[in-house]
Amino acid sequence: MVTDTIQNQVRTLPRNIKKRRVQIGLPVSIHLALKEIWRNKGRFFLISSVVALITLLVLFIAGLTEGLGQGNREYIENLNAQLVVYQDKADLSIPTSRMSLATVRQLRQVEGVEAVGAVAFSNVSIPLPGGKPPLKISLIGVLPGEPGEPVVNQGQGLRSKRADETVIDAGVAQRTGLKVGDVLTVRSTVGSKEQLYDLRIVGIAPSSQYFIAPSIFVPYITWDKVRPQPLATSQTGEDPDVSFNVAAVRLNNTADAKAMSKTINNSVKEIIAVDLQTAYENTPGYSAQQSTLGLMRIFTLLIGLLVIGGFFRIQTMQKVAQIGVLKAIGTSSASIAFSSIVQIFSVNSFGVVFGALLTFGLALGLPSAVPIRFVGSAIASSLIALLVIGPIGGLASIQVLLKAEPLRALGLAS
Repeated sequence: MVTDTIQNQVRTLPRNIKKRRVQIGLPVSIHLALKEIWRNKGRFFLISSVVALITLLVLFIAGLTEGLGQGNREYIENLNAQLVVYQDKADLSIPTSRMSLATVRQLRQVEGVEAVGAVAFSNVSIPLPGGKPPLKISLIGVLPGEPGEPVVNQGQGLRSKRADETVIDAGVAQRTGLKVGDVLTVRSTVGSKEQLYDLRIVGIAPSSQYFIAPSIFVPYITWDKVRPQPLATSQTGEDPDVSFNVAAVRLNNTADAKAMSKTINNSVKEIIAVDLQTAYENTPGYSAQQSTLGLMRIFTLLIGLLVIGGFFRIQTMQKVAQIGVLKAIGTSSASIAFSSIVQIFSVNSFGVVFGALLTFGLALGLPSAVPIRFVGSAIASSLIALLVIGPIGGLASIQVLLKAEPLRALGLAS
């Protein structure tokens, strides 16, 4: 009898207050949302921690994408030239492209070309003291004073095509502690034997990674002597017939690169000229690597959307009774929805900020060999996406609040 009386009173309650419906103001809605977060710190901190871990993963993938991409394209992207010329049958692959100095001379005769430098690539290592693993580097042979040789920050550039000297990039200088005037020892392979070569450092250039390795630059004849070879070759007084991989072309008019590439292709046989972006995008593995990491980043955001949405939905289902009471006393659905949005945004924002600080803190402790690089635009886009997926994931929980019936929420519906 008592229960029936209570049910009848509750059923008539909405009709009694319909004419004087309670409207909770925005400041009160915000206060209720933040008050609940404070009273249930452990539960909401757990949700924020999940958001922080997702943020950590997304930002590290973004940093790794940029770091690996930079490691593959840095040297080509910063060339003091506008075009890169390949052998036409190489399919824009640097390792398989071959050209001679005769081709370089033909390229210099094309009208509109200011300078041409031949560039050759190989790999050697630098023995490090203290039993440390050797540092693997890219050995790049260039024509002294021509495009392809980097601009130095310290010291001077290469002076002679036969000199046993080198310009090292900032990555090599940082990892070895070497400076201008020191002697750099590189380890190469000739036949089945290891050979050591001493090169005097004459200059230090900005970071010029190629194939995710720091680089050293040597004159092209020195490069031909130092590079790994299947058999030993005897050095004579005459210049050896060195085979290069590509040529770097600097133009008189830098804005006319597209038209000049067509002119060069028509003027010189068996070559193909492309701009710098096309060149580094065709670096072996570059495009596949970038697309794979990009997909990983997108899927991580989608997983974060589902996880955050699931957490907020479970948290909302646990307080349906309280929402029923608020609706029973006349609180509007709009006020309840706004309060929930404030709560979701606050918890998600705290998790994103905490995750970003955690990411940058961990990045400071990573060794320089780890190819991770944080760029403002990539970080900003990732953080904006993370701030958006929280409220989007919480829409399902808001829908539950809006559909909550006072009687059913209180367990009094027949």
